[in-house]
Amino acid sequence: MPSGSVLTSLTQTPPAIRSILFALMMAVFLSALDQTIVAVSMPAISAQFKDVELLAWVISAYMVALTVAVPIYGKLGDLYGRRKLMLFGLGLFTLASLFCGWAQSMEQLVLARVLQGIGAGGMVSVSQAIIADIVPPRERGRYQGYFSSMYAVASVAGPVLGGLMTEYLSWRWVFLINLPLGIAALVIAWRTLNGLPIPQRKPVIDYLGTVLMIIGLTALLLGITEIGQGHGLDNRNVRTLLGLAIFTLALFVWYERRAPEPLLPMHLFANRSAVLCWCTVFFTSFQAISLIVLMPLRYQTITGGGADSAALHLLPLAMGMPMGAYFAGRRTALTGRYKPLILTGALLMPLSILAMAFTPADSLVLMSLFMVLTGIATGMQFPTSLVGTQNSVTPKDMGVATSTTNLFRSLGGAVGVAIMSALLLAMLQHTGVGRLDAAALGGEGSSGSVLLDSLNAASGPALESLRVELAMTFRHLLMVSAAVSLLGLAAAWAMPNNLLRGRE
Repeated sequence: MPSGSVLTSLTQTPPAIRSILFALMMAVFLSALDQTIVAVSMPAISAQFKDVELLAWVISAYMVALTVAVPIYGKLGDLYGRRKLMLFGLGLFTLASLFCGWAQSMEQLVLARVLQGIGAGGMVSVSQAIIADIVPPRERGRYQGYFSSMYAVASVAGPVLGGLMTEYLSWRWVFLINLPLGIAALVIAWRTLNGLPIPQRKPVIDYLGTVLMIIGLTALLLGITEIGQGHGLDNRNVRTLLGLAIFTLALFVWYERRAPEPLLPMHLFANRSAVLCWCTVFFTSFQAISLIVLMPLRYQTITGGGADSAALHLLPLAMGMPMGAYFAGRRTALTGRYKPLILTGALLMPLSILAMAFTPADSLVLMSLFMVLTGIATGMQFPTSLVGTQNSVTPKDMGVATSTTNLFRSLGGAVGVAIMSALLLAMLQHTGVGRLDAAALGGEGSSGSVLLDSLNAASGPALESLRVELAMTFRHLLMVSAAVSLLGLAAAWAMPNNLLRGRE
């Protein structure tokens, strides 16, 4: 997103909305930052606590808790008002960050990350619902684009800040940095969110539906995470978790159809426009998050580059996302139509991924170009699909519709990483990597650790041969990714070309 255009747009925003927007952007930035800043500190955390078994859950616990919390915040915001929920989420996130920084064992750290994720879930979904409360649909695209810019900034700043603080201070500062930022966001939100609308209807809490959804979504996400960490469907834990998820979520749907005040109203799934927007968000997140995980691994293993240069390899993707969001937001405000922008992004996505598949990993200019285009395609779909969803529902369902959009976004990313990582491990079994480390490929461990360990064990001509095989493996993997993105294109094509409600 061109910085000059952003500054000009913000200065043209009414002062009251500008103050609220600043508070919401800080909340979204904090939530997004904690998804990217922690990864680089994992070796230091593991070294201090001498615990490898729970290490992956330092990240997974946060993501699972955030995903499960999002729809609950959406419904509670519709019932009690969004200011209370935003302040609660910010407060819990900041306090949990202190617990993370003080953790004396891996178990304490994982538990604190769960609390942190619960707080972050409110910061994300409530922020977007607040914009829906104060801005008409036709103008929302550009405001949601600002949130996309926060995700882009966090994706670049997170690894850099995390690396610097872990290297020169301590891994604990990766969490403690949230204290001044969280307190500042809390004070600003307290002062600026006073004028938000307060629901007049009597709140009725769907306790049983909430419990069923928490159990079902948690089991589903844990099962997906296990698959992404190298376990197959023949694993007993995976089968148990997925079976529990299917049973509990089916029971949840049955109960929600009969509940007087359902946590997730089933009538929303009869709304064609909303459902197709959710499908678009799911497949866009499937591509974006899996590419964020796999593209640095591709660069690092094929070219031999270090982790720092592999992280910078994602910079064009991070730059493209706010560019696409800004352009799409402006166009939807001008034309009042969101489908053409979603459809354009959905068409650009498979083309740019396919282009990356046939571009050498060390071709800096071409890879940067196609990564930027992929980021633009992602940015054109995320905020625009959210605006399309909000435009298609009534005000009383605004919070739950917004949170459901974020739920599909989180599920898409989790499923994307799990499926693409599992597929990569399966493909590696038929390469030289599989012959070098068949035991690792058949057991536990991520695709990244298997690849790097195998490459470290090879040298000379054997290493070059492995890299040639890996280049072909990643090409096939990206071709599969491009094919999956056609499902998102089909959803965008079938979407009604509705007109956004006016500027009044």
